[in-house]
Amino acid sequence: MASINFRIKGITSPGNIRIRLKQGDRFDYEIATGLKVRLEHWSKAKQKVKNVVDATYKDEVNNSLNKLRTFIESEYFSELAIGREISQKWLKDKVNNFFERPNTNGDVNKIYIIPFAENFIDEAKNKINYRTGKVISDQTIEYYKITIGKLKDFEKSTGRKLKLIDIGLKFHNDFIKFLSEKQFLNPNTVGFYLSKVVMFCKGAERKGFKVNLEYKDSDFYIPNNKTADIYLNKNEIEAINNLSLPIDGRLDNARDFLIIGLFSGLRVGDLLNLNKHDIVDSSIQIVNQKTGIQVIIPLHKHVQKILKKRSGNFPRFISDQKFNTYIKEVCKLAGIDELVDGAKMVEQKLNGKKMFRKAFGKYPKHELVSSHICRRSFATNHYGEIDTLTIMKITGHTTERQFIKYIKVTPKEHANKLKEFWKKEL
Repeated sequence: MASINFRIKGITSPGNIRIRLKQGDRFDYEIATGLKVRLEHWSKAKQKVKNVVDATYKDEVNNSLNKLRTFIESEYFSELAIGREISQKWLKDKVNNFFERPNTNGDVNKIYIIPFAENFIDEAKNKINYRTGKVISDQTIEYYKITIGKLKDFEKSTGRKLKLIDIGLKFHNDFIKFLSEKQFLNPNTVGFYLSKVVMFCKGAERKGFKVNLEYKDSDFYIPNNKTADIYLNKNEIEAINNLSLPIDGRLDNARDFLIIGLFSGLRVGDLLNLNKHDIVDSSIQIVNQKTGIQVIIPLHKHVQKILKKRSGNFPRFISDQKFNTYIKEVCKLAGIDELVDGAKMVEQKLNGKKMFRKAFGKYPKHELVSSHICRRSFATNHYGEIDTLTIMKITGHTTERQFIKYIKVTPKEHANKLKEFWKKEL
């Protein structure tokens, strides 16, 4: 019968707890377990951490040692039953299996979440999106990389490498706390990164790797701040369109792009890159940069007027940052100043450092306007007037459920629509 013992070798503190498997003269193997203990806390006689107040880690380490002893003993008898040879490598592999550590470089991706996620990205670069038939976009790949960066920051703060099996409810709480309190991120941003972690876990599970199924638990929620996303209604759009501005000045240029966006539903990347060659048969015809799907959008009368004013050309190119800044000024001049709930970036001082964070509250509507308002306004203003599928083909939404969550018709507006409908019936 083989004996199993634990000991500390050397005089360096903290010391590495070693496991020794010995059977008479047949074999005597010893390897490090990876568990560490301060020398003054170690009981040589009892082969465990002493029950002293300052050894706060004693229960965790002692439980691991007890379970490891039972595991090695069980594996040893199983090997004897089939006549398999016991070796130093066998002991090392079994200890690694117990602690779910990789035995080879190839096993790293199966054990730790960051190597898995990095491999996930490499595979994603050549993966085809089944909805679009195109490869995963560079922007999506960048989101994955940023999430890995946050996981690395978290590992650095905790001093330990994250395994796939660690991604459970404790990680959920600790990661949210770290991103919120240490990196000062708002709940929506925290939820964004956590949703990518969940996606990594799903990918690992599909490959048959061992994961912590707590990531599927209802308590493993995705944080968010439910804000009232704004859109521009028809009266506000008319006020913007009728606004008198210096011809071809920076605000006139931005206003024209805004009007085109409001009547095309294009994302800002597509909108600001339009040129006269994108006009075919009185329609904007482009391939959507994000989805890779062709969209054909008839020219609205306001868009036709802008093109005529500019001799068939679209407004001159500006960056999306400038576009966001200028359209706030345009909307302010148009009198769009109703106080609404929302969030905007404000400078704050946290721990003596100046940084920009999203602050939630009531603001004049023009302060909350950004490029995304084009697509949301297009969808919301046309909802109920033309069939939903037609709008979805322009906006790129793939499910009606997703689309309904996206539009921002308020309960009061729904009531007014019903009221007008009933008036027409009488």
